[in-house]
Amino acid sequence: MNAKTHYSGRRQFLANTASAIGALSFARLASAQENKPVSISKFGLKYAPHPGMFKEHAGEDVIAQIRFAAAQGFTAWEDNGMPARSTEMQEKIGATLKELGMGMGVFVGYGNFDEPIFTRGNHPKRNEVLDEIRKSVDICKRTGAKCFTVVPGSVDQQHVSNNWNLYGGPRLTEEMQTANAIDLLRQCAEILEPHGIIMVLEPLNWKTDHGGVFLKSAQQGYALCRAVNSPSCKVLYDVYHEQITAGNIINTMDLCWSEIAYIQSGDNPGRQEPGTGEMNYKNIFRHLATKSKDLIIGMEHGNSKPGKDGEQAVIDAYRAADIF
Repeated sequence: MNAKTHYSGRRQFLANTASAIGALSFARLASAQENKPVSISKFGLKYAPHPGMFKEHAGEDVIAQIRFAAAQGFTAWEDNGMPARSTEMQEKIGATLKELGMGMGVFVGYGNFDEPIFTRGNHPKRNEVLDEIRKSVDICKRTGAKCFTVVPGSVDQQHVSNNWNLYGGPRLTEEMQTANAIDLLRQCAEILEPHGIIMVLEPLNWKTDHGGVFLKSAQQGYALCRAVNSPSCKVLYDVYHEQITAGNIINTMDLCWSEIAYIQSGDNPGRQEPGTGEMNYKNIFRHLATKSKDLIIGMEHGNSKPGKDGEQAVIDAYRAADIF
């Protein structure tokens, strides 16, 4: 073999080797990329799923559900039933949220839908309310929650056969009922103020879900909070309920903004994820972002479809409506 032939053969060998190495490297890179976890960006606003919303993907364990939500880009969590959980589980949830950098949304610290506990000054359960408020302080400390929900009972209903209520004495006027509610809310706020914790009052609609409750509109909630005059008494602005009660969502949000400390979402009709009803959540969230990106938005609604597909539809709905 002459020198020219030897050089030509060596050059071809090196070229073939380089090509093979390049192909192998590309294959390894492709394989690595295939197996690499997909990086999912965090949502622009603090949407908070709740237990059960992603159980088909994550299983029944609430800690696994929280971790799944975090992996999907959610940065908050809501759990209305937190008071029923053990102290150990409350602490575990709080530690998990802290580890993942997630905020803890509301739980129901006190909720009553059909008794005039707040509106009757002599109602026997008023001390029970104060006890539940004290317990809620401890739950907040275990879980990292900054606020919890209060549903302040019903209006003072009159007896069917006369104008006397069921607790003795004539049915109270709306003005007197409001005054009694303010008195009890001030007592609740006095418990919370030293801890920097907020009770958020939730107005509920009469037309579809909760006929007879005392607090039925955001503007009524605003007036109550102005009267209580405490940083520990604010409004939970549930967009679903307000849409049914009055509509005019963005303007009402603006009017009541100084007393709003928490948001909840849900489309109408149906109370399911954004995009399943009549509401323009993309515009609502965009407007909310101009006011604050720090408020937690509890996803207090159901999934419109069953199974994993339904859970993915919820995630996709919030991606579509999100500000980014």
